[in-house]
Amino acid sequence: MWEERYAAEEYAYGKQANDFLAEQVSQLPKGRVLCLAEGEGRNAVFLAQHGYDVVAVDSSIAGMKKAQNLAAQNNVEIETVVADLAQFSFLPDSYDAVVSIFCHLPVLLRQKVHRQVVSALKPGGVFLLEAYTPDQLKFKTGGPPVSELTVVQDDLLEEIHGLEVLYSAEIEREVKEGLYHTGMGAVVQLVARK
Repeated sequence: MWEERYAAEEYAYGKQANDFLAEQVSQLPKGRVLCLAEGEGRNAVFLAQHGYDVVAVDSSIAGMKKAQNLAAQNNVEIETVVADLAQFSFLPDSYDAVVSIFCHLPVLLRQKVHRQVVSALKPGGVFLLEAYTPDQLKFKTGGPPVSELTVVQDDLLEEIHGLEVLYSAEIEREVKEGLYHTGMGAVVQLVARK
């Protein structure tokens, strides 16, 4: 599905950064940032434009190629890694920030990835996340088609045990990101520090 979606000429979720990331970027310590399920690179390029050393990981070869093209268009450099998060190697204490924007995974894998995120952050490092909650299914404006791939705030807070929560909320907001995220959305947002 992702190879097909990202093979199109148009950027599926647009070329602009996610609104929540753009609002909260000042919370991220300068340095090395890992972007999970980064798709076509919009958030990675935004972070590189703000002086971060960015590693973007996604399972889609087409997505990572478009991410490199977007970086070149914006005269910045990002590192891209084609990998399934189930096999991706999160090195302990190696990132100043980890960014997860609409990275929807099966529950057990999500729990594993979030544990690894906590480990991968350097002391003082920040985890920033926005994801759809199960209420998103009533809006039908993007995101996973099944509630099992969404997340609620209480589960998320359990999964990031060991981080200090700076901000966390479940809200409904207008999401305008390309062809596939358009309209009112039910999201959980998080900023937490190690």
